[in-house]
Amino acid sequence: MNGKKLQIIGNLLILGGLFILVFTFWPVAKQEANYETRKIFNVKPKDLTPPNTDFSIVIPKIAAVAPIIDNVDSQDPKNYLPALYRGVAHAKGTAYPGQIGNTYLFAHSTDAFYNVGRYNAVFYLIGKLENGDEIDVWYKGQKIKYEVYEKRVVDANASQYLGSVGPGSTLTLQTCYPPGTTIKRLVVLAKRV
Repeated sequence: MNGKKLQIIGNLLILGGLFILVFTFWPVAKQEANYETRKIFNVKPKDLTPPNTDFSIVIPKIAAVAPIIDNVDSQDPKNYLPALYRGVAHAKGTAYPGQIGNTYLFAHSTDAFYNVGRYNAVFYLIGKLENGDEIDVWYKGQKIKYEVYEKRVVDANASQYLGSVGPGSTLTLQTCYPPGTTIKRLVVLAKRV
């Protein structure tokens, strides 16, 4: 093969690789771009209607809207992986929104960087949440409002957040961190207001 043919093959391989990267990371890149655009131009997110009022979440600051799949075993991949394709999972055994106790909701960003497009990436931007930010959870027709009070990066096997994290009605959001890995977990803690 001459140099010209090798150059063409090399260019095609580079273009193919770029296409695969764009296709794979499109869901999270789109979320990040939309968030940054809204932030720069001070635009409020549009259409933050919950997908249902039985059990769903709306996070206005990051324009996250998703159904919540109830009573998911957070220790059993056969149980939680199908739930994460459809939305956010409510950890089995934790409180329901509005009840005294901790409601634990999780959405893995992915199990590996090359699978980032396979999972619902609704919690991809929860790292942008700050103290005082609003999180709305709809449960049995009622909107329950929470306010963020803390954010932490914890070990992947940290399970203490499944239990009580404070007095009253609390909410814990959890996702993988950094996105595209399963190295650690990002945990956002909120209290009912």
